[in-house]
Amino acid sequence: MTAIENVSRRNFIKAAGITSGGFILGINLPLSAKTLDPAKAAASTLNFFVSIANDGIVSIVCHRSEMGQGIRTSVPQIIADELGANWDKVNVVQAKADAKYGSQGTAGSASIRSHFTTIRQMGAIARDMLEQAAASIWQVDKSAVKAGNHVVTHSATGQQISFAELAPHAAKLTPLDAKNVTLKNTTDFSLIGKDVSLTDLNEIVAGQATYAQDIQLPNMLIATIVRPPVVGGKVLSFDASQAKKIKGVVDVIALKPRSIPVATNPLSGVAVLATNTWAALEGRKKLTVEWDLGANSTHSSESHKQALVKKVNQQGSVAAHKGDIYTHQYQSENTLEATYTVPYNNHSPMETPAATAIVTDEKCTIWAGTQNPQWAQGIVATELGYSQEEHHKIELNITLMGGAFGRKSKADFIVEAVELAKATKRPVKVIWSREDDIQHGYYQSIAANYHKAELTANGSADFWISRVAYPPIGWLWNADLKSPQPNDLALGFGDIPFALNNLSLETQESESYVRPGWLRSVACINNGFALGSFVDELAVKANLSTRQMWLNLLGDDRHVNPSENNYEYNNYNLAMTEHPLDTKRMKSLINLICDKAEVEKPLPKNQGWGISFLRSFGSFVAAATKVEVTNNKVTVLAMHTAIDCGIVVTPDRVTAQMEGAMIMGLSIALMGEISVKDGVVEQSNFHDAPVTRIHQVPELYVHIVQSDAPPGGVGEPGVPPIIPSITNAIYHASNIRIRDLPVNKVLTV
Repeated sequence: MTAIENVSRRNFIKAAGITSGGFILGINLPLSAKTLDPAKAAASTLNFFVSIANDGIVSIVCHRSEMGQGIRTSVPQIIADELGANWDKVNVVQAKADAKYGSQGTAGSASIRSHFTTIRQMGAIARDMLEQAAASIWQVDKSAVKAGNHVVTHSATGQQISFAELAPHAAKLTPLDAKNVTLKNTTDFSLIGKDVSLTDLNEIVAGQATYAQDIQLPNMLIATIVRPPVVGGKVLSFDASQAKKIKGVVDVIALKPRSIPVATNPLSGVAVLATNTWAALEGRKKLTVEWDLGANSTHSSESHKQALVKKVNQQGSVAAHKGDIYTHQYQSENTLEATYTVPYNNHSPMETPAATAIVTDEKCTIWAGTQNPQWAQGIVATELGYSQEEHHKIELNITLMGGAFGRKSKADFIVEAVELAKATKRPVKVIWSREDDIQHGYYQSIAANYHKAELTANGSADFWISRVAYPPIGWLWNADLKSPQPNDLALGFGDIPFALNNLSLETQESESYVRPGWLRSVACINNGFALGSFVDELAVKANLSTRQMWLNLLGDDRHVNPSENNYEYNNYNLAMTEHPLDTKRMKSLINLICDKAEVEKPLPKNQGWGISFLRSFGSFVAAATKVEVTNNKVTVLAMHTAIDCGIVVTPDRVTAQMEGAMIMGLSIALMGEISVKDGVVEQSNFHDAPVTRIHQVPELYVHIVQSDAPPGGVGEPGVPPIIPSITNAIYHASNIRIRDLPVNKVLTV
């Protein structure tokens, strides 16, 4: 991908290949719009762009970051649909970091679910202007014309004018306010809900796409960094004499020390800078560093996990409650309690972090695969001492990402490149090895979840207690923070949808010893594993099918409001009216997955089905997995997911995300673990921190529910129910109940 120059109208036209006289629509987010007169606006700063060149090519700027989820297809696809464009004539241009785009953070499965209407309005405003222009030419009312398939048609006569011909006329018009623009009916969608050619696919397949690791600049240095083995450690001294003997090594520089919490800034360390990657890596091997390991050097993940288990088995701080729990006399024969644990986990994207920077007196230019370009831009501004008004001096070019999963939302590797580029006065590319990625990254928090409930006479449960403890991600900014906050608890814990009369949701405190970070699905991983497992255990105790237990617990068709349990629920920042916790949709999906997978058909000995469900990030996902357990070895035979995410923009991308979720869920469930001893991560590469291999992947089936409901998230919701569906299947195949992940601690995988 070629980096785009300054985001001015002139440079945008040049980058997008637009000739003079075209129609340019610039849109601010939050949404407002203006057309830019080609004769007068050459130096105008554009915001979000819809443009039509004289040859009819529509260029659309995507303001989100592509990491394999297909957002550089789906966002332009939505705009093109509302515009009435022919997809074959659409050119996608990647936006740089700029506050005028509104939120550019590509995280939380929010790109479509939170901005669907706004994105549609961009195309609709442009379509309206084209229709205005055509109506003016034909001297008819605008209602008599309609845009579609790259032309505007006069309904009465069938006459047509192409977008290319209309572009210079539309450019002179005043756009409608977003509040007054008419969006298409869902029945009129021409692209939304259909598979289209994937942006960048040909370049990716041909090895011609540009990722952060691919950036090459004249006079560039490659930097590899020796980081403290323990979080919070600092460099006492280092000997670079042998490192500098490696041919190609130019310099060895100590990064400046930073105090905990470091937010998403780098840890301290020593960088080896060389003219090529081999020299940088070899030089690092020859470097000798003496460390002050700091207070976290006594941390053990195993002992920490046991401490969390002990805590969640004791009454905690109440986050939500309903009815009366603690005066109730539980009947032991009908009561079930269980504790579930998950270890630290690493993101392990196939492309490890990398960033390139040039720092001059006038500006800072960066190339990086980042999920949060504006956030990174602000962190770099702080690093360089720039004021808010000087953010424009930081040009952040967003590359494709070879996977991210939340890791590349952090800016530490970008700041490393900026710090070293400033020190050397040369372009510097910082590369992370796989060992760097596994041993010095941000980790899914180690966690313990506890559930207790009493079965009722009608095959459901009541008097429900849930407790959770894990190091909160907020520790990155506040070292005194020890408990998950309401927004954290909204991830599959505080939003329990069951028809309970008596409920207590509680938290316990946890210290942080490594850097916690968002991993795909975040706390929905541990919360979903615990909830899905506990429902299965309740079903076994009640001698019911797991399907029936889910249906009984969910109760009547209704919209659940967790706030009624004295809990501050944010619903992923979605309106409850548009994105309700709808038990009817939940039950329908559970029935769908059970029917499609035929989970209740008899199976041979040593085989079993497991199911689970979780609503997360505005979408409903159910999972079913079939396994065989023989000679203490687990073989996964089939996996199904069913998703109800409302309006589906690109079905193939939804399918791909669900398939990826199944494979990632396999990794987490079967063998995902980062362990720490004496403060140091014990794993180093895929030989001891494995991910799912092709021989472990069974047939994968995805079932998509089509509806006109507002779209929910897709990138993350597939992972949480996968994990308990696997461990539940193991139980039904072998009577071995896995409450402590990963599975390979008990069985061969």
